[in-house]
Amino acid sequence: MARLRLGPLLRYVDGARATVWVEADRPCTAEVRCADGTRGTTRTFQVAGHHYALVTVEGLRPGTTTAYEVTLDDSPVWPLPESPFPASTIRTPGGDGGDGGEAAALRVTFGSCRWAAPPAKTSHLHDLGHRGAKDAGKDTGREHDPVGPDALDTLAARLAADPDAPRPDVLLLLGDQVYADEVSQATRRWLAARRDLSEPPGDQVADYEEYTHLYYESWLDPEVRWLLSTVPSCMIFDDHDVIDDWNTSASWLAEMRATPWWRERILSGLMSYWVYQHLGNLPPEELARDELFAAVRATPDGTDALRAHAATADADPTAARWSYRRDFGRVRLLMVDTRAARVLDEDNRAILDPGEARWLREQALEGGCDHLLIGTSLPWLLPHLIHDAEGWNAALCRGERGPRWARFGEDLRRRADLEHWAAFPTSFDALAALIAEAGSGADAPATVCVLSGDVHHAYVAEPTWPAGGGPDARVLQLTCSPVHNSIPASIRVGFRFGWSRVGRALGRRFARHGRLPRAAVNWRRTGGPWFGNHLMTLTLRGRSAELRLDRARAEKGGGERLETVDRTTLTP
Repeated sequence: MARLRLGPLLRYVDGARATVWVEADRPCTAEVRCADGTRGTTRTFQVAGHHYALVTVEGLRPGTTTAYEVTLDDSPVWPLPESPFPASTIRTPGGDGGDGGEAAALRVTFGSCRWAAPPAKTSHLHDLGHRGAKDAGKDTGREHDPVGPDALDTLAARLAADPDAPRPDVLLLLGDQVYADEVSQATRRWLAARRDLSEPPGDQVADYEEYTHLYYESWLDPEVRWLLSTVPSCMIFDDHDVIDDWNTSASWLAEMRATPWWRERILSGLMSYWVYQHLGNLPPEELARDELFAAVRATPDGTDALRAHAATADADPTAARWSYRRDFGRVRLLMVDTRAARVLDEDNRAILDPGEARWLREQALEGGCDHLLIGTSLPWLLPHLIHDAEGWNAALCRGERGPRWARFGEDLRRRADLEHWAAFPTSFDALAALIAEAGSGADAPATVCVLSGDVHHAYVAEPTWPAGGGPDARVLQLTCSPVHNSIPASIRVGFRFGWSRVGRALGRRFARHGRLPRAAVNWRRTGGPWFGNHLMTLTLRGRSAELRLDRARAEKGGGERLETVDRTTLTP
């Protein structure tokens, strides 16, 4: 009998359709059966000995909520027996209100950087992912979490306690969903039982099978598993999904390609990302046109087809597009790949290759939306000192101050993670110009929000353009990180200093040494910095927008909860 190894994950939802992702332990037919009578079914496909299905459910009614169950070869596998959680449901959007009615609110919750849970909570899950679903809801208890309560866990607890309360309409996970280069102690023990950790890449993941283990560790967490089964999600990778500082520079990439282990690592990283994260980002009509998806499903074993695709994407980043668009009524989300799509030549560095930049421009300028959301794992607007330091470093690396400074700059770039939008000054200014253009005119959205993570603190920043050049829309950088991770006290002090007047003055000195022109925009921090494990939620209704920041807190008497630490009206 087929058993559920991982999932279900509710991914795409619109007014009539939904997609649900599952992993089974053998080939089978996966079916999603909804309480309202709708259903979807498909055969699993195989990659590297693992069996997956992305089930499309059609015929749903707008503005409704229906519970669902999952069967494999007609045997029920979800919900789990004796599950303490409410039924998993599919909630379809209800449209724009119609007949002059008030538009329904859209709640977009987002964050990034979720490191694995403590070993006592997850060690039993590694085996459960392989044994099946029967016991996977049982928790052997938690030990002290060194990085604090998990914001996704606490969100799940809040929703499970009151299933009828307002909940996110979509969850945006903005990178570092797994940490391939910083594994938990439990995973390190599992790796050590599998191979010799004295050989590269040591206690980092090496191949596809080890990547699957990271997803089991993260997504078999009982609270997170239930949350992802009932709240639709959109995802994009960042560096730790592959390796720290992924594609930071041309010399970094050359050094990695010269190692004996990198090719298997990058191919496995891209393959597992495609299976576990990317496929579910796509609407059914795009899946139907996707030649790779068709090829993988058309053969008994799709490993070779997917591996060939990953090899091509690694050799030529323009051959694959990981960015995508989602429309939620009159809210447009553009999720942008700022890792794999880079141009690394020092004289032509760009965070987006020309084709990717054209795609972003076309989608942003199409018009017809009340709010434009640009999801990028890396913040566009950083603390001023860090921004100027990254621009200065980029100038040094391209030889602005000579070869000796260039060597120093490359070493510093890697040590200090100087690789955000600011490290690609042409791309930074191009995004500023695009946002100004997209946010101007009679059809301009009310807000343009850049949603980011990565930097392990949360803040709000607002840009201004030179006189006469600014958009009509309100533009905001909304940064929320981490969901579950930590930051050393010294780095906290550094971020606070980076936002200060003294830090800004020091940054200008860096800029002068690097002979940098002024950035296309100025900006100021209007919220934060906040430290801890957070989630941000945008509530969008018509042309109004409200922002809420929630922090995961440990209760004195035990337990965890989400606490609202800031609430701001962005547009009335």
